[in-house]
Amino acid sequence: MSQSGESVAKRALSDEDYQAIAAFRVAIRRFLRFSEEAARAIGLTPQQHQALLAIRGFPGPGQPAVRDLAEALQLRHHSVVGLVDRLEESGYVRRVPSSVDSRVVNLAITDDGERMLAELTGAHLHEQERLSSIVRDLSRRR
Repeated sequence: MSQSGESVAKRALSDEDYQAIAAFRVAIRRFLRFSEEAARAIGLTPQQHQALLAIRGFPGPGQPAVRDLAEALQLRHHSVVGLVDRLEESGYVRRVPSSVDSRVVNLAITDDGERMLAELTGAHLHEQERLSSIVRDLSRRR
């Protein structure tokens, strides 16, 4: 825990502390609900949307491997393989053999997957800004 987290934990918690955390959790849940509903509205499951986002937003060099996606989604490898199977069947991702290690399969988003993700991401950026302002307001209360 950070030093600031340790200092908060050592002092008595106030009603405002509980209210701030409760408001923050409500804001997060509203964002997640928005995200889940937006994905379903265009024919994706929330997990498929999250997978596409993790593949497209992969910060490493090159394309992410299935293991990278499993780490990003905090899921077991075999669960991610099933998710990738469904995304591939829908035409949103494709598997790309690694040029470095024949045991590794990398993932790439198709043009259809890019279109789906772009549609969702635009809406999410607006909602993220709304959540950011809530977080800033809560931080100012501290």
